[in-house]
Amino acid sequence: MRPRLSVETYTDGILAGDTGMLSRAITVIESRLPDDRAIADEILKKILPNTGKSLRIGITGVPGVGKSTFIEAFGQYLTALGKRVAVLAIDPSSKNSGGSILGDKTRMEQLARNPHAFIRPSATGLSLGGVARYTREAILLCEAAGFDIIIVETVGVGQSETLVKGMTDFFLLLMLSGAGDELQGIKKGIMEMVDAIAVNKADSGNENLAALAVSEYTHALHLLPANTSGVPVQVVACSALEATGMEKIWALIQEYQSKTISNGYFEKNRQFQQVDWLHDHIRQTLEDRFYENEAVRKQLVEVERAVKDGEALPAQAGNDLISLFLKS
Repeated sequence: MRPRLSVETYTDGILAGDTGMLSRAITVIESRLPDDRAIADEILKKILPNTGKSLRIGITGVPGVGKSTFIEAFGQYLTALGKRVAVLAIDPSSKNSGGSILGDKTRMEQLARNPHAFIRPSATGLSLGGVARYTREAILLCEAAGFDIIIVETVGVGQSETLVKGMTDFFLLLMLSGAGDELQGIKKGIMEMVDAIAVNKADSGNENLAALAVSEYTHALHLLPANTSGVPVQVVACSALEATGMEKIWALIQEYQSKTISNGYFEKNRQFQQVDWLHDHIRQTLEDRFYENEAVRKQLVEVERAVKDGEALPAQAGNDLISLFLKS
């Protein structure tokens, strides 16, 4: 059983940059136990003045694109520049068992051993958006611990993956060469949200194909509306395996940050994300309380059976349960 520490012990350790205490604090943040939730709220209140100073980067990509390999190469490049890097790597949870592998540290062995890096795998817990439920809170904890760059790795490109845009400053989409085929499978919504595209696996001998992919993605972006940040989306090639192209990606991220700070979008985006977090928290809390409600739980099995057997319409059954919840 995990010993329960005081709020001061957690906050003092986090502010001192103790990654062990940081990891334990994230465990508390992710806990659903009432006592842990109370401690989590106090920890967040105390560390809040020390947050907001990092650069938050979201990274997503098609299956097999090499997200973990890229993040390790990019993280190693950034730490070599003197940056402290935290990686919040999200593992998908099984819809059947609710479990997840949480194996990102084994896929980023070098970065996991880097004293200037911190890797925290978390399960989605069946949350939508390709990110874990408490990813935003984990970002704040990492910022309070003094990390300069927070990388959020999403599960992968899908219909509801775009929530990562709502908690990061820069959104990078990793793609493969052979753009003609992959382009058809990309959701337009994600293409409209990205701040840059990196064509990975531009390894030795594959440079020409990667260059062609860069050209085709660049052309495709011209058909989409302009980025709301006011900064044109750029496409670059890289090889995570050979650790090449990292300097180009870092340069364009820095350029993006500088321009968005100058035009006011950076701060405006952060403010919008705070409001979005508020509404997301309200939705999730109401859902939790709905399913925890004793009256609802007593009726839910029978209502589900009636819906399965075609005796009740799902929408009407849902409205009845909501009415029951509001009355109880």
